[in-house]
Amino acid sequence: MKSIGNEDLNKRLIHIRRALHEHPELAFEEYETTKKLRRWLEEEGITVLDIPALQTGVVCEIKGEQEGPTIALRADIDALPIEEASGEPFSSKVPGKMHACGHDFHTASIFGAALLLKRAETRDQRNGPYFVPAG
Repeated sequence: MKSIGNEDLNKRLIHIRRALHEHPELAFEEYETTKKLRRWLEEEGITVLDIPALQTGVVCEIKGEQEGPTIALRADIDALPIEEASGEPFSSKVPGKMHACGHDFHTASIFGAALLLKRAETRDQRNGPYFVPAG
């Protein structure tokens, strides 16, 4: 895994949040979001589980060396059918769709938690962030 300091971690999470915000996908249509998340997680050395029945969404596993409970972290990845009018440089590039409910932020936050758990993987038995199509 890359060594990520706090400033680098912040920049990475801002980049992820904005990338998701620019390309929103509605519930159960998050194919590109799923591909991006899988790629980003794998780049960080995080194990992404292959679940054939799961067409969109991502399940990860971070194993530790000690016995203990399994911890699951969950983030929705879907957007809403709303036209964005914020004018921000990272606003939605998809007409009629946007992350108006904060799922882009929530996903970036759980991604950050996954990175921190990966750093500490020798302390816990198992941690499993997962990113779901819709809540």
